[in-house]
Amino acid sequence: MMKKSSFVASVLSFALMGVASAQGNPASAADRDHYSHSQLKQLVREAHTTEQFLALASYYGQQQQVYHQQAKAVFHEWIRQWQMSGSHFAKYPTPADWARTRYEDDVAKASEAGALFAKYSELAEPAPASTQQ
Repeated sequence: MMKKSSFVASVLSFALMGVASAQGNPASAADRDHYSHSQLKQLVREAHTTEQFLALASYYGQQQQVYHQQAKAVFHEWIRQWQMSGSHFAKYPTPADWARTRYEDDVAKASEAGALFAKYSELAEPAPASTQQ
């Protein structure tokens, strides 16, 4: 009986520590700027204010950084796989081919996210006042 109650007490204390730590950590900027696919489509469709354009620019800037980091990691894997490929008669696609394709995809996604970042950053800037003469 004593073992059972001490076990329950330890489980409850760990559970309470987890709840307390979860409540103590405010959401970071990365958590706030994560949108589902449908939320992103809706934000793009309804964006009209500077704040909305800045939110989109921030999101696409973060996506660009993520894809650049992924591409960097996959590039090293591609080089490693390429150096290990010994036979020219290996079945296609080789692991090096898969890594190269993944690298190219990540670079393309980073480029697309960069273009969208530039687009929404430009839209977020207020238009200069036109001068009439």
